[in-house]
Amino acid sequence: MSFQNISDLNLQGKRVFIRADLNIPVDKDGNITDDTRIKAALPTIFHALQQEAFVMVTSHLGRPNEGSLNKKFSLEVVQQRMSELTNKPVYLVKNWVNDHFELRKDEIFLLENCRCNVGEKNNDKSLVKKMANLCDVYVNDAFGTAHRAEATTYGLAIQAKESCAGFLMAAELNGLKKIYENPKSPFVAIVGGSKISTKLELLVSLLKKVDFLIVGGGIANTFLKAKGFEIGKSIVENDLIEVAVNLINVSSNGGGKICIPSDVVVTENPVNGSCSRQASINNIYKNEMIVDIGLKTSIMFEDLITEAKTIIWNGPVGLFEIDDFSHGTKCLAKAVASSSGYSAIGGGDTVSAASKFGVLNNIDYISTGGGAFLEYLQGIDLPAVTSLSNKREKS
Repeated sequence: MSFQNISDLNLQGKRVFIRADLNIPVDKDGNITDDTRIKAALPTIFHALQQEAFVMVTSHLGRPNEGSLNKKFSLEVVQQRMSELTNKPVYLVKNWVNDHFELRKDEIFLLENCRCNVGEKNNDKSLVKKMANLCDVYVNDAFGTAHRAEATTYGLAIQAKESCAGFLMAAELNGLKKIYENPKSPFVAIVGGSKISTKLELLVSLLKKVDFLIVGGGIANTFLKAKGFEIGKSIVENDLIEVAVNLINVSSNGGGKICIPSDVVVTENPVNGSCSRQASINNIYKNEMIVDIGLKTSIMFEDLITEAKTIIWNGPVGLFEIDDFSHGTKCLAKAVASSSGYSAIGGGDTVSAASKFGVLNNIDYISTGGGAFLEYLQGIDLPAVTSLSNKREKS
């Protein structure tokens, strides 16, 4: 797909509308716990300011109800951090679709949570038209929402006078293209998390492309049960046991090899990490649950990662948030970071894990998107990217 980049356009004196992904995690006290996404949006914002453009930035935060704004979904917390990071005035505009506001150069106007606007999610034409009247140039820099056909991610790209990808969006697509179109072998994918159901199509797609598919977390539990192992009280999707069996058969008949744990860490109570033990997958009791991969499995997976030339990682392989159950995810994170192969990670939990274990700077490509990252790897067209491409073809 071909689309314009922000560096292709002359922005001087133009009103630039940047759709960023500032959906950052906030704790119960309203404090930002990770500002990675704000920092990732800054290169595009700074470029527009340096070009002497009038700069507007919007994003979603959480999942508010359209037509109302609960304080916990306000971008006010983003406004404060963005002002600190840019050392620029950042003004939060509340009812920006209908109220008049005057833009000024060398200042940033942060438009309140776009998902509070009625019609955002279903790409309402009248809403898109109002937004298009606010700007001369539309910039999509929100790869994390590229799989959504919403007003600010899809409709505005088509309706605006000029549309382009921001630096982050372009970097995301270029990084993924390197993996998807011509990966070097051995190609290893690590897929963790709690449910097969949320990543089923990804698993099917990856089995056709990878040499080794490492599974962990709740996903691995479903595969273990499909193979007939006792998994006790572990998270499992019983209605997908047959699906797991079919995937195992695909693997056995020429697909990528599915690698499941041979030993695990189990506990009766995940809150109390001290009451845990290493166990073979043949020796799990009915009152126990799996909370991490075991030492032998960690070594086995590390060896595969070390030999890999291409690595994709999405999802932790245990309850890494609890230190006692973080060893497996930590070992894999360090193996991915130290590998000489091209490494790519995506998804909020995965990035959080890599950050916790101090390896982010050694990963070749870090995706800010979760769902978009997964859908791209499945070969699904992303609406936001399609709209930018279609806009260029028509211009």
